[in-house]
Amino acid sequence: MNQAPKPLERQGHRPWQRAEQALRRIGLSGRALVIMAPAIWLTVFFLIPLAVVFGISLSSKQFGRPPYSSLLTFGEAGTVQLTLHLSNFVKLFSDSLYVSAYLNSIKIAAVATVIALALGYPMAYFIARASDRWRNVLLMLVILPFWTSFLLRVYALTGFMRGNGVINNFLGLFGIDPLIMMQTDFAVYVGIVYTYLPFMILPLYTNLVKLDEALLEASADLGARPYRTFLAITLPLSVPGIVAGSMLVFIPAIGEFVIPSLLGGPGTLMIGRVLWDEFFSNTNWPRAAAVAIAMLVVVVVPIMLMQRAQSATVER
Repeated sequence: MNQAPKPLERQGHRPWQRAEQALRRIGLSGRALVIMAPAIWLTVFFLIPLAVVFGISLSSKQFGRPPYSSLLTFGEAGTVQLTLHLSNFVKLFSDSLYVSAYLNSIKIAAVATVIALALGYPMAYFIARASDRWRNVLLMLVILPFWTSFLLRVYALTGFMRGNGVINNFLGLFGIDPLIMMQTDFAVYVGIVYTYLPFMILPLYTNLVKLDEALLEASADLGARPYRTFLAITLPLSVPGIVAGSMLVFIPAIGEFVIPSLLGGPGTLMIGRVLWDEFFSNTNWPRAAAVAIAMLVVVVVPIMLMQRAQSATVER
């Protein structure tokens, strides 16, 4: 009498178990395989381009293709000479143009981040406390601007803020003199806040919607007023959302180029415009690469220090 075939589990290993054993034979685990994909992505699209830009920043400008000198020079008898030029980085700290551009970029990005936080926190709090029926509608209204081109959204602001724009025409109905808004820092602040406000609202909403309402009810039962409950419970628990939203606004704002170019004036000097001028107008690729590397350091170092301080606070 023939025996019935054994189930797949009894006949041998399952396919995923055989695949896992094959990976182990070549020295790979499932965890390593999962980490490998983002590691390869970061290596190909971040670390390698960063290394190329850093190498260009250590070269010197020359006329030709490419418009920068080579770091390695091959001589006779197989000799190889490595030549590094630090003059580009020295120029960034000795020339007031670059120092002013960095400081002005940090100031504009910081002020715009504070304004976005002041506007975005109440909006995120209101959406998080709204009923399920209206919450998705409000979130859709926040995300809706992303369906339009970034350039078109910024350019549309010029129709509101120019001398004969919508705002001044409306004020003219009441006999109010036209306001000068275009080609000022005010227009740049409006453009940055208007453009990046959703990046502030969404992390705050994600944090506030998970807030345990039992804590708020317990605070009210103990006699705390609403503002006291907000300052003692809601605000401290929403700090991770505040930090995430602030970073999502501050980091792209510090290197913004389109908004200062369309809305700002000649006096609105930001590092993004300086980088564009060095690369395209002056054709100074080494200097432009040095500006980009320095801007990356200005952004990354404070973030690393802040994350270390947060980790130390959590461990305590």
